[in-house]
Amino acid sequence: MASTKDLVKVDDYCSKFNLSTLHPLVSVHDLSEGTIDRREHVDAVRYHFYGIFLKQGEGCILRYGRQNYDYQDGTLVFLAPGQVVHVGHIDANFKPSGHALLFHPDLLHGTHLAKAISDYSFFSYLSHEALHISKKERQLVLDLFDTIRTELSQGIDKHSKEVVVATIELFLKYCMRFYNRQFITREKENLGVIQRFEISLNSYIQSGKARELGTPSVSYFAEEENLSSNYFGDLVKKETGNSAQEYIQAKLIDIAKERVFDPAKSISEIAYELGFKYPQHFSRLFKQKVGYSPNEFRSLN
Repeated sequence: MASTKDLVKVDDYCSKFNLSTLHPLVSVHDLSEGTIDRREHVDAVRYHFYGIFLKQGEGCILRYGRQNYDYQDGTLVFLAPGQVVHVGHIDANFKPSGHALLFHPDLLHGTHLAKAISDYSFFSYLSHEALHISKKERQLVLDLFDTIRTELSQGIDKHSKEVVVATIELFLKYCMRFYNRQFITREKENLGVIQRFEISLNSYIQSGKARELGTPSVSYFAEEENLSSNYFGDLVKKETGNSAQEYIQAKLIDIAKERVFDPAKSISEIAYELGFKYPQHFSRLFKQKVGYSPNEFRSLN
Protein backbone atom coordinates (compact mmCIF):
# COMPACT_ATOMS: atom_id res chain seq x y z
CA MET A 1 0.00 0.00 0.00
CA ALA A 2 1.30 3.47 -0.91
CA SER A 3 2.71 5.41 2.03
CA THR A 4 2.91 9.17 2.44
CA LYS A 5 5.27 10.86 4.87
CA ASP A 6 4.43 14.29 6.25
CA LEU A 7 7.33 16.71 6.38
CA VAL A 8 6.03 18.99 9.10
CA LYS A 9 9.23 20.75 10.10
CA VAL A 10 12.11 22.00 7.99
CA ASP A 11 14.31 19.59 9.93
CA ASP A 12 12.20 16.65 8.68
CA TYR A 13 13.58 17.28 5.20
CA CYS A 14 17.12 18.07 6.29
CA SER A 15 17.42 14.95 8.41
CA LYS A 16 16.41 12.81 5.42
CA PHE A 17 19.62 13.97 3.74
CA ASN A 18 21.68 14.02 6.95
CA LEU A 19 22.03 17.80 6.76
CA SER A 20 22.13 20.14 9.74
CA THR A 21 19.18 22.50 10.01
CA LEU A 22 20.43 26.06 10.17
CA HIS A 23 17.26 27.42 11.79
CA PRO A 24 14.01 25.71 12.91
CA LEU A 25 11.99 27.75 10.40
CA VAL A 26 14.38 28.23 7.48
CA SER A 27 17.35 26.47 5.97
CA VAL A 28 19.31 26.54 2.72
CA HIS A 29 21.56 23.72 1.57
CA ASP A 30 23.88 22.43 -1.08
CA LEU A 31 22.39 18.95 -1.29
CA SER A 32 25.63 17.43 -2.53
CA GLU A 33 26.91 17.84 1.03
CA GLY A 34 24.33 15.37 2.29
CA THR A 35 23.69 11.66 1.99
CA ILE A 36 20.26 10.14 1.52
CA ASP A 37 18.81 8.09 4.40
CA ARG A 38 17.67 4.83 2.81
CA ARG A 39 16.33 3.19 5.96
CA GLU A 40 12.80 4.45 5.32
CA HIS A 41 11.02 4.06 2.00
CA VAL A 42 7.96 6.15 1.23
CA ASP A 43 5.97 6.58 -1.97
CA ALA A 44 5.18 10.25 -1.43
CA VAL A 45 5.93 13.17 0.87
CA ARG A 46 3.60 15.98 1.86
CA TYR A 47 5.24 19.34 2.52
CA HIS A 48 4.03 21.57 5.37
CA PHE A 49 6.46 24.33 4.44
CA TYR A 50 7.73 26.07 1.30
CA GLY A 51 10.44 24.33 -0.70
CA ILE A 52 12.41 25.74 -3.63
CA PHE A 53 14.80 23.40 -5.41
CA LEU A 54 17.52 24.14 -7.93
CA LYS A 55 18.40 20.93 -9.81
CA GLN A 56 17.18 18.25 -7.43
CA GLY A 57 19.40 15.61 -9.02
CA GLU A 58 19.75 13.11 -11.80
CA GLY A 59 18.85 9.48 -11.26
CA CYS A 60 15.75 10.31 -9.22
CA ILE A 61 12.35 10.63 -10.85
CA LEU A 62 9.67 12.55 -8.99
CA ARG A 63 6.02 12.77 -9.98
CA TYR A 64 4.45 16.06 -9.03
CA GLY A 65 0.97 16.77 -10.37
CA ARG A 66 0.21 14.59 -13.39
CA GLN A 67 3.62 14.04 -14.94
CA ASN A 68 6.99 12.53 -14.17
CA TYR A 69 9.77 15.04 -14.02
CA ASP A 70 13.52 14.43 -14.17
CA TYR A 71 15.14 17.53 -12.77
CA GLN A 72 17.71 19.11 -15.05
CA ASP A 73 20.49 21.53 -14.30
CA GLY A 74 19.31 25.13 -14.23
CA THR A 75 15.72 24.32 -13.24
CA LEU A 76 13.81 25.76 -10.29
CA VAL A 77 10.79 23.99 -8.84
CA PHE A 78 8.53 25.53 -6.19
CA LEU A 79 6.46 23.69 -3.59
CA ALA A 80 3.94 25.17 -1.16
CA PRO A 81 2.53 23.80 2.11
CA GLY A 82 0.06 21.00 1.50
CA GLN A 83 1.54 19.86 -1.80
CA VAL A 84 2.45 16.20 -2.29
CA VAL A 85 5.46 14.92 -4.22
CA HIS A 86 5.39 11.30 -5.38
CA VAL A 87 8.78 9.67 -5.18
CA GLY A 88 9.54 7.14 -7.88
CA HIS A 89 12.49 4.83 -8.28
CA ILE A 90 15.72 6.07 -6.73
CA ASP A 91 18.83 4.65 -8.36
CA ALA A 92 21.12 2.75 -6.00
CA ASN A 93 23.99 5.05 -6.94
CA PHE A 94 21.93 8.21 -6.58
CA LYS A 95 23.66 11.01 -4.68
CA PRO A 96 21.76 14.20 -3.87
CA SER A 97 22.84 17.27 -5.79
CA GLY A 98 21.59 20.77 -6.35
CA HIS A 99 20.37 23.31 -3.82
CA ALA A 100 17.32 23.72 -1.62
CA LEU A 101 15.71 26.67 0.16
CA LEU A 102 13.17 25.62 2.77
CA PHE A 103 11.10 27.96 4.91
CA HIS A 104 8.09 27.46 7.16
CA PRO A 105 5.02 29.76 6.96
CA ASP A 106 5.61 30.67 10.61
CA LEU A 107 8.80 32.46 9.55
CA LEU A 108 6.68 34.99 7.67
CA HIS A 109 4.36 36.02 10.50
CA GLY A 110 4.31 39.78 10.91
CA THR A 111 6.19 40.46 7.68
CA HIS A 112 5.18 41.97 4.34
CA LEU A 113 5.88 38.65 2.64
CA ALA A 114 3.19 36.94 4.74
CA LYS A 115 0.59 38.96 2.82
CA ALA A 116 2.41 38.93 -0.51
CA ILE A 117 3.33 35.23 -0.72
CA SER A 118 0.01 34.37 -2.40
CA ASP A 119 0.95 36.72 -5.28
CA TYR A 120 3.68 34.30 -6.33
CA SER A 121 1.42 31.98 -8.28
CA PHE A 122 4.29 29.77 -9.43
CA PHE A 123 4.08 27.93 -6.08
CA SER A 124 0.98 26.26 -7.55
CA TYR A 125 2.44 25.42 -10.96
CA LEU A 126 2.87 21.80 -12.04
CA SER A 127 6.34 20.30 -12.29
CA HIS A 128 6.51 20.53 -16.09
CA GLU A 129 5.83 24.27 -15.71
CA ALA A 130 9.08 24.65 -13.78
CA LEU A 131 11.33 27.67 -14.21
CA HIS A 132 14.31 27.11 -16.52
CA ILE A 133 17.02 29.65 -15.85
CA SER A 134 20.18 30.76 -17.62
CA LYS A 135 23.69 30.43 -16.19
CA LYS A 136 23.64 34.11 -15.25
CA GLU A 137 20.27 33.74 -13.51
CA ARG A 138 21.46 30.56 -11.79
CA GLN A 139 24.44 32.42 -10.33
CA LEU A 140 22.13 35.14 -9.02
CA VAL A 141 20.01 32.47 -7.33
CA LEU A 142 23.07 30.88 -5.74
CA ASP A 143 24.29 34.28 -4.52
CA LEU A 144 20.95 34.94 -2.80
CA PHE A 145 20.96 31.45 -1.29
CA ASP A 146 24.47 32.14 -0.01
CA THR A 147 23.32 35.42 1.55
CA ILE A 148 20.67 33.53 3.52
CA ARG A 149 23.13 30.79 4.51
CA THR A 150 25.68 33.35 5.71
CA GLU A 151 23.08 35.21 7.75
CA LEU A 152 21.91 32.01 9.43
CA SER A 153 25.43 30.77 10.09
CA GLN A 154 26.84 33.83 11.83
CA GLY A 155 24.49 33.80 14.82
CA ILE A 156 20.89 34.87 15.20
CA ASP A 157 20.09 38.37 16.42
CA LYS A 158 17.06 40.70 16.29
CA HIS A 159 17.81 41.60 12.67
CA SER A 160 18.22 38.04 11.36
CA LYS A 161 14.58 37.37 10.56
CA GLU A 162 14.18 40.70 8.79
CA VAL A 163 17.29 40.14 6.64
CA VAL A 164 16.43 36.53 5.79
CA VAL A 165 12.79 37.23 4.89
CA ALA A 166 13.79 40.29 2.86
CA THR A 167 16.30 38.16 0.92
CA ILE A 168 13.68 35.46 0.28
CA GLU A 169 11.28 38.12 -0.99
CA LEU A 170 13.96 39.56 -3.26
CA PHE A 171 14.64 36.09 -4.60
CA LEU A 172 10.91 35.55 -5.33
CA LYS A 173 10.74 38.89 -7.14
CA TYR A 174 13.61 37.80 -9.36
CA CYS A 175 11.82 34.50 -10.01
CA MET A 176 8.75 36.46 -11.10
CA ARG A 177 10.96 38.32 -13.57
CA PHE A 178 12.50 35.05 -14.78
CA TYR A 179 9.05 33.56 -15.36
CA ASN A 180 8.00 36.63 -17.34
CA ARG A 181 11.10 36.14 -19.49
CA GLN A 182 10.20 32.46 -19.92
CA PHE A 183 6.69 33.38 -21.09
CA ILE A 184 8.22 35.77 -23.64
CA THR A 185 10.73 33.25 -24.99
CA ARG A 186 7.89 30.76 -25.45
CA GLU A 187 5.63 33.27 -27.16
CA LYS A 188 4.98 31.07 -30.20
CA GLU A 189 3.88 28.13 -28.05
CA ASN A 190 1.84 30.43 -25.83
CA LEU A 191 -0.05 31.90 -28.79
CA GLY A 192 -1.00 28.36 -29.75
CA VAL A 193 -2.50 27.89 -26.30
CA ILE A 194 -4.48 31.14 -26.62
CA GLN A 195 -5.80 30.17 -30.06
CA ARG A 196 -6.90 26.76 -28.80
CA PHE A 197 -8.46 28.42 -25.75
CA GLU A 198 -10.52 30.72 -28.00
CA ILE A 199 -11.70 27.81 -30.16
CA SER A 200 -12.49 25.60 -27.18
CA LEU A 201 -14.33 28.41 -25.38
CA ASN A 202 -16.53 29.06 -28.40
CA SER A 203 -17.21 25.34 -28.77
CA TYR A 204 -18.03 25.00 -25.06
CA ILE A 205 -20.77 27.61 -25.32
CA GLN A 206 -22.11 26.86 -28.81
CA SER A 207 -22.24 23.08 -28.34
CA GLY A 208 -24.48 23.23 -25.29
CA LYS A 209 -21.82 22.22 -22.75
CA ALA A 210 -22.41 25.45 -20.85
CA ARG A 211 -26.07 24.56 -20.27
CA GLU A 212 -25.03 21.06 -19.21
CA LEU A 213 -21.89 21.75 -17.15
CA GLY A 214 -22.29 25.39 -16.09
CA THR A 215 -20.41 28.54 -16.96
CA PRO A 216 -16.92 27.94 -18.41
CA SER A 217 -14.22 27.68 -15.75
CA VAL A 218 -10.52 28.45 -15.99
CA SER A 219 -9.69 25.00 -14.62
CA TYR A 220 -11.64 23.30 -17.45
CA PHE A 221 -9.50 24.89 -20.18
CA ALA A 222 -6.27 24.55 -18.19
CA GLU A 223 -6.99 20.82 -17.92
CA GLU A 224 -7.39 20.62 -21.70
CA GLU A 225 -3.87 22.02 -22.08
CA ASN A 226 -2.46 19.86 -19.26
CA LEU A 227 -1.56 23.03 -17.38
CA SER A 228 -2.22 24.12 -13.83
CA SER A 229 -4.92 26.77 -13.43
CA ASN A 230 -2.39 29.28 -12.13
CA TYR A 231 0.10 28.78 -14.98
CA PHE A 232 -2.69 28.88 -17.56
CA GLY A 233 -4.10 32.04 -15.99
CA ASP A 234 -0.70 33.74 -15.90
CA LEU A 235 -0.06 32.77 -19.53
CA VAL A 236 -3.40 34.22 -20.67
CA LYS A 237 -2.77 37.39 -18.66
CA LYS A 238 0.69 37.77 -20.21
CA GLU A 239 -0.57 37.31 -23.78
CA THR A 240 -3.92 39.15 -23.66
CA GLY A 241 -3.64 41.64 -20.82
CA ASN A 242 -6.73 40.12 -19.17
CA SER A 243 -7.05 37.33 -16.67
CA ALA A 244 -8.44 34.04 -17.95
CA GLN A 245 -11.63 34.68 -15.96
CA GLU A 246 -12.00 38.15 -17.50
CA TYR A 247 -11.43 36.63 -20.94
CA ILE A 248 -14.19 34.08 -20.34
CA GLN A 249 -16.59 36.71 -19.01
CA ALA A 250 -15.94 38.96 -22.01
CA LYS A 251 -16.79 36.08 -24.34
CA LEU A 252 -19.98 35.32 -22.43
CA ILE A 253 -21.07 38.96 -22.63
CA ASP A 254 -20.28 39.19 -26.37
CA ILE A 255 -22.45 36.16 -27.07
CA ALA A 256 -25.14 37.38 -24.68
CA LYS A 257 -25.34 40.72 -26.53
CA GLU A 258 -26.20 38.85 -29.73
CA ARG A 259 -28.74 36.56 -28.12
CA VAL A 260 -30.48 39.31 -26.17
CA PHE A 261 -31.80 40.71 -29.45
CA ASP A 262 -33.50 37.41 -30.30
CA PRO A 263 -37.16 38.10 -29.33
CA ALA A 264 -37.85 34.36 -29.21
CA LYS A 265 -35.51 33.94 -26.22
CA SER A 266 -36.28 35.05 -22.68
CA ILE A 267 -33.49 36.51 -20.55
CA SER A 268 -33.69 33.44 -18.32
CA GLU A 269 -33.28 31.11 -21.28
CA ILE A 270 -30.20 33.00 -22.45
CA ALA A 271 -28.75 32.80 -18.94
CA TYR A 272 -29.23 29.02 -18.82
CA GLU A 273 -27.72 28.59 -22.31
CA LEU A 274 -24.59 30.39 -21.11
CA GLY A 275 -24.31 28.14 -18.06
CA PHE A 276 -25.68 30.39 -15.33
CA LYS A 277 -27.55 28.50 -12.65
CA TYR A 278 -29.49 31.59 -11.63
CA PRO A 279 -30.64 34.22 -14.20
CA GLN A 280 -30.14 37.02 -11.70
CA HIS A 281 -26.41 36.22 -11.61
CA PHE A 282 -26.29 36.61 -15.39
CA SER A 283 -28.21 39.88 -15.24
CA ARG A 284 -25.88 41.23 -12.57
CA LEU A 285 -22.75 40.40 -14.59
CA PHE A 286 -24.28 41.79 -17.78
CA LYS A 287 -25.09 45.13 -16.17
CA GLN A 288 -21.65 45.27 -14.55
CA LYS A 289 -19.90 44.77 -17.89
CA VAL A 290 -22.30 46.60 -20.27
CA GLY A 291 -23.83 49.29 -18.10
CA TYR A 292 -27.38 48.15 -18.84
CA SER A 293 -29.46 45.23 -17.66
CA PRO A 294 -30.24 42.64 -20.37
CA ASN A 295 -33.81 43.96 -20.68
CA GLU A 296 -32.60 47.55 -20.90
CA PHE A 297 -30.06 46.58 -23.55
CA ARG A 298 -32.78 44.72 -25.49
CA SER A 299 -34.96 47.81 -25.48
CA LEU A 300 -32.20 49.81 -27.18
CA ASN A 301 -32.79 47.90 -30.41
